[in-house]
Amino acid sequence: MAVAVLATAAGATACATAPASPSAPADGLVLADGFDLGGYNPIAGHGEAGESKIYDGLLRLVGGDGMPTFEPALAAEMPTVSDDGLHWVVKVRDGVRFTDGTTLDAVDVAATYKAIFDPASASPLATSLNMIESVTAAGPDAVRFDLRYPYAAMPTKLLLGIVPSERLSGGRASESTLNTAPVGTGPYKLVSLRPDQAVFEANEDYWDGAPQVKNLTVVHVPDDNARAQRLIAGEVDGANLPPRLAATFTDRAGFEVSSNTSADWRGVSLPAGNPVTADPAIRAALNRAVDRQSIVDHVLAGYGRPASTPLPEVYGAAYEASATFPFDPAGAERILDDAGWRRSADGVREKAGVRAEFTVMYFPEDTLRRDLAQAFATDADRIGVRVSVQPADRTTLPDRLSANAGLLGGGDLPYDPDPQIYSTLHSSYAQAGVGSPYDNASDYVNPAVDAALDAARRTTDADERAAQYRSVQSAYVADPGCVMLVFLDHTYVSRDTEYTGSTPILEPHSHGAAWGPWWNLREWTRS
Repeated sequence: MAVAVLATAAGATACATAPASPSAPADGLVLADGFDLGGYNPIAGHGEAGESKIYDGLLRLVGGDGMPTFEPALAAEMPTVSDDGLHWVVKVRDGVRFTDGTTLDAVDVAATYKAIFDPASASPLATSLNMIESVTAAGPDAVRFDLRYPYAAMPTKLLLGIVPSERLSGGRASESTLNTAPVGTGPYKLVSLRPDQAVFEANEDYWDGAPQVKNLTVVHVPDDNARAQRLIAGEVDGANLPPRLAATFTDRAGFEVSSNTSADWRGVSLPAGNPVTADPAIRAALNRAVDRQSIVDHVLAGYGRPASTPLPEVYGAAYEASATFPFDPAGAERILDDAGWRRSADGVREKAGVRAEFTVMYFPEDTLRRDLAQAFATDADRIGVRVSVQPADRTTLPDRLSANAGLLGGGDLPYDPDPQIYSTLHSSYAQAGVGSPYDNASDYVNPAVDAALDAARRTTDADERAAQYRSVQSAYVADPGCVMLVFLDHTYVSRDTEYTGSTPILEPHSHGAAWGPWWNLREWTRS
């Protein structure tokens, strides 16, 4: 099937006039990305997970198999933490300069975080940093974080890119000049930006040594098949592709297919505002009707794992192996029968005059979400629940999530269980104006889940945290709020180059040219 898709794309591309692709210099790369370019402002959320090429955080990720670790970046050393876990002091690295020539100091660090807290910025990160009471410069070379409660996952909040305090205007983060004219301390700097192309050059004054890959050009190609064709045509050196499409390059000479394990889940929200999807019996039945392993095998071409909750096995002791839904269509039908959902003449179940039917929306350019939604709809139909699959523009889909289901994804900051799961399941995110529209999109409320999430968030005892997260998963599968489907392996295709140095890393929900083989581009060397 994937081969047929690729062949169709080839024919379509031959008949269309494709935009010209830049040629990569001998010491550079050209990558095709399916995601919009621009928005390079940390206050607006850019690089929250530590993937930015333009900015550094106080800490940065160390790759490898399993859960990544942290090491100092703009911090001179790892943070010092008080005995009660409420005060974190970070010494700022000396001699670091921003690409505008100004010197980094603790004031810049404090100002960056304060800009997120400022209501005028309307930063999407504000809610996710609400464990921080204040950030202050403790002299020129140290910054102090005072917390509202002990927070073991604090290192994940220190990946945030730091900007010069002088560049913070005090207005809305989405309107800042940093979105299109970023100024950071990172290994690369932006030299030109168009809607279809961003060009970066190595920061020759980078504090950790100038990168050997001197030029990086990223072209915006939203269509999956178009990115594949531009790879084949030699127009780009690499791209993110959906699993089945990536697999078609496996035996193609001159290309390498790679994948990174992720905690990026895909699932179907079941809104509490819809009389069908709010029914506990419907929710329980759908979770048992879905053949997750078949979806992994066929829709993901094996690049992924079944998901019943938002926490994958990589979380070790925090993972509850028994918190899974069996593939049990017969059991799903019994649940619906017992709850009074009876099949009508056309096979669709009804209860008190309400038909068991609803819509699942997906982003039209995302073929993987489309295929996942269709697989879900097919499995639901077998138990008498009619699901319509409908594309919805990114600008309108969030406003429709209170009535319609969405094929959604999550796992924005997966380097600790708390940011992986809290905003997805905690009822505080069901309140209007809290977080983003995609946080707890089902408006799920479960007091047992809330209690365990809060207990885990407020203790620094590793064993206690793990036990509470296992309780979260057990309570969730007893009363699910959505249908988790799969965890993805993010798949990438790259042309053979003269560089080496890529290492694996557990990826978040975000993926594309900033991740994959290129996440640690600053470390690449000529082979």
